Amino acid sequence: MDIGIPKEIKDQEFRVGLSPSSVRVLCEQKHTVFVETQAGLGSGFQDEDYQKAGAKIVASAQEAWDQPMVVKVKEPLPSEYPLLKPEQILFTFLHLAADRQLTKALLKAGIIGIAYETVALDNGQLPLLSPMSIIAGRLSVQFGARYLEKQQGGRGVLLGGIPGVRRGKVVVLGGGVVGTEAAKIAVGLGAQVQIIDINVDRLNYLETLFGDRIDLLY
Repeated sequence: MDIGIPKEIKDQEFRVGLSPSSVRVLCEQKHTVFVETQAGLGSGFQDEDYQKAGAKIVASAQEAWDQPMVVKVKEPLPSEYPLLKPEQILFTFLHLAADRQLTKALLKAGIIGIAYETVALDNGQLPLLSPMSIIAGRLSVQFGARYLEKQQGGRGVLLGGIPGVRRGKVVVLGGGVVGTEAAKIAVGLGAQVQIIDINVDRLNYLETLFGDRIDLLY
């Protein structure tokens, strides 16, 4: 199959649909991958890295979007709607529940949309969404700690405290993947951590994970 990798154009989006190592695997399976020039720069990949992996570098987004399958990171923006084609396979995060305009555009174009966030294993796990949830959880505490600093308009709280000064408190609502990862970082910073969840089984699991290092509330 011919597969296109366009450059992401959403503001502050620096990722790319496929890394050179993933492209190499596809090329070894006799697929042809077309990568828009500089698509990987934000992730530290040069055009030459993709060429060495077997990809063809194309000069425009149009050439990447012309392929029967397109692999992206984020949902198409309005400027990309005209590039959608009937029966084209689009593999990316879509988050359609919050975007009526995009939903209508995809239906009108007649594409086959496969949203990363909906790919599920037989046990219900979401293998493509889970890494993003891990990142979100860990970053939440990192950003929160940053904005507790006085210079950022915060209260001047150091989550880990110092001898003679109380540690900061972190309350996590929900003990799913995001909440668990947030708690890990907060505990690592030395904060007093509480997780609140309505799933007793999940609370029992979290107790085996954290022991007495956090408070678990129902």
